[in-house]
Amino acid sequence: MDIRLDPSQDDLPLMANTSHMLVKHYILDLDVDFRSRVIEGNIVLFFGDGNRFKKQLSSTQETVQMESEEAYIFRTAEPCHVPEMDSSAFSPKVGHREPAACGKGDQDAFDNDGNHDNQEHDSEMSSSKYCCDTGNHGREDFLLVLDCCDLSVLRVEEVDVAAVAGLETFTQAPKLAAPPEKLRREIVRDLVALPASAWREQLDCYMRCSQAPGCGELLFDSDKWSLQIRKMEAPTAADFPHAIRIWYKTKPEGQSVAWTSDQNGRPCVYTMGSPINNRALFPCQEPPVAMSTWQATVRAAASFVVLMSGENSAKPTPLREGYMSWHYYVTMPMPASTFAIAVGCWTEMKPKTSSSDDLITEHTLPLPPSEADFRYDDTCSHMEYPCRFQSACAATQDIIPYRVFAPVCLEDACQEALLWQIPPCLSAAHSVLGTHPFSRLDILIVPANFPSLGMASPHIIFLSQSTLTDTSHLCGTRLCHEIAHSWFGLAIGARDWTEEWLSEGFATHLEDIFWAEAQQLPPHEALEQQELRACLRWHRLQDELRNSPEGMQVLRPNKEETGHVSASGASVVKHGLNPEKGFMQVHYLKGYFLLRFLARTLGEETYFSFLRKFVHLFHGQLILSQDFLQMLLESIPENKRLGLSVENIIRDWLECSGIPKALQEERKAEDCSPSRLARQVSSEVAKWIRVNRRPRKRKRGKREAAFEKVRHRWCELVIKHKYKKAYDQVERFLLEDQAMGIYLYGELMVSEDARLQQLAHRCFELVREHMDKASAHVVTEMLF
Repeated sequence: MDIRLDPSQDDLPLMANTSHMLVKHYILDLDVDFRSRVIEGNIVLFFGDGNRFKKQLSSTQETVQMESEEAYIFRTAEPCHVPEMDSSAFSPKVGHREPAACGKGDQDAFDNDGNHDNQEHDSEMSSSKYCCDTGNHGREDFLLVLDCCDLSVLRVEEVDVAAVAGLETFTQAPKLAAPPEKLRREIVRDLVALPASAWREQLDCYMRCSQAPGCGELLFDSDKWSLQIRKMEAPTAADFPHAIRIWYKTKPEGQSVAWTSDQNGRPCVYTMGSPINNRALFPCQEPPVAMSTWQATVRAAASFVVLMSGENSAKPTPLREGYMSWHYYVTMPMPASTFAIAVGCWTEMKPKTSSSDDLITEHTLPLPPSEADFRYDDTCSHMEYPCRFQSACAATQDIIPYRVFAPVCLEDACQEALLWQIPPCLSAAHSVLGTHPFSRLDILIVPANFPSLGMASPHIIFLSQSTLTDTSHLCGTRLCHEIAHSWFGLAIGARDWTEEWLSEGFATHLEDIFWAEAQQLPPHEALEQQELRACLRWHRLQDELRNSPEGMQVLRPNKEETGHVSASGASVVKHGLNPEKGFMQVHYLKGYFLLRFLARTLGEETYFSFLRKFVHLFHGQLILSQDFLQMLLESIPENKRLGLSVENIIRDWLECSGIPKALQEERKAEDCSPSRLARQVSSEVAKWIRVNRRPRKRKRGKREAAFEKVRHRWCELVIKHKYKKAYDQVERFLLEDQAMGIYLYGELMVSEDARLQQLAHRCFELVREHMDKASAHVVTEMLF
């Protein structure tokens, strides 16, 4: 695969050479500065061997060809450079100080909040003054490539892990005979290979190693999308340091995080699901195959709360006056793109005292700390880690511990729409799919500029304030959607990011199943609700396919090349940088209809019984479409497959644009005409009106079949019929519900009404500064 990029295209490059070295663990040590809108500190990367699951080459000729490609990728036009490290290279405001080693000895790493003072570089990484070194006499040195964008890298060094006392207990490195360079590599190899039963000791060793002194600066350079690092006289990946420390700081304009204000007007920063993922937050390996664990220590002013993808419910540790430190860790290997962080003046929202609280408390007690219940055997197919699927106690835990955070001004809305729904939604998911993959959950109501209704990451869900409506339906369905991602999208990920339907299609299909179970609807009511939602999605899919390029309608755009990478492990994500892609729902909708078709064709009971088996077999792993389809059809007797095959499903559903023939025939057989849809919607709206005419104090858990798009549809009708008395409601929707209001800008502009167009421009000017780049680009295209 040729990964040379055409700047006129919209593909996202994944540059990391994961075939040679894989990051096994990250340790981030960071400070958040809201005045400068910068996060700075250092990250330590611990490496293992490269990806061994590359496609086997069929001939010596192919091997030579791939090696040639690899050499081309690694050989730079100019030699790697050594940053000038004299005194002029540092800011006159902050002196150069070596990081101080932690003085807490063998104190548990999970409570370690050591503070580092970091050097600051005048010039950015890409414009540093370099001096050239050609002392390798023409021999090529190995070049480590990391995904990196919009970061100022200050220094890169090897970490002297051999200086850490007490590692002999956990490593078998030949300390007396090996040269220092080899000894350091062997220590890390032994450390990353520790068994899952020693996960606490492993994290403690990682933390202590991360605080070891440096033992040599490494050469580094960069381009737009990557950071390249090498060590003199290290010709292969096996000779390259296996523990390195990178000192860096983010840039205010970096796209991985959003610096904004919350609903109370207080500053905050969070990862908002950028198309470039986390490479503007920390240097990393972005390809999904680079599954790693992490620890992070983050310091901020005492008024801020730090939330993060982490197994522990972190509590702040006081530092110097006015500052707190937060520490999180993860033991389940995950792609770096799934890491999420949010720092703001959040308040924890707790259910108000009621007779139902005893039930909630009982179900949300954490599991006992004893590890005796974990059975570290070969029952799972993934790489070794302390897996909840091997815990009998976890298997019966229908509601995992959870916390809810939001700005204090949204407390009433959280009480009304969200808090009481979490236990039944978690319980419903467990009843359908079994063991929760993650041990706990934080839910954060993010600022108004969040560009979607929700986003799931390990142990944390971001929800838009738009879900906190007067009815429970929108909040409940969206919560179910994001909970479904714990299984599909996180515990089971796509090996090729272009197969987004493996995440979003599953979550969309499962949200209906979870929501019906959470409401405890009778079968006929659940079917009626799901049919209505199917009709709405059908019309939405038709609209989208009429107004989108054919190339972006395909669920498997790489076709037979899906999952393939270059010899180095680098690849591209097709259309990954297209700003319109983030607003398209084809992967959600076509994926949903494919799974609905399979479930109805094979039988709901058969399908969901299979799905639980699939989750048990593939959790903790990356998959391609054929992995799911092959196992599904093999689990069904051939005489009951009704002519379905992996090949024809891929051909008809995944690799073609437009609407699959089987779906067209299914929708024709079912009355999904506009007139029937109007009748169903009218019925749902009538129920919504009846519900909202009731007194505000109503029993928690009351079933509602509220129509989630009523408010948005109302604004569309106001614009269409130029109903001037309600223009203020359209303006309020655009300002307060940015996650749902993007499309209204288009409606306002095509109305050709001067007053409505002025409203669109006025609202955009008010929110533009806080919008994410992709959303702002799309609205700009509509308005100008």
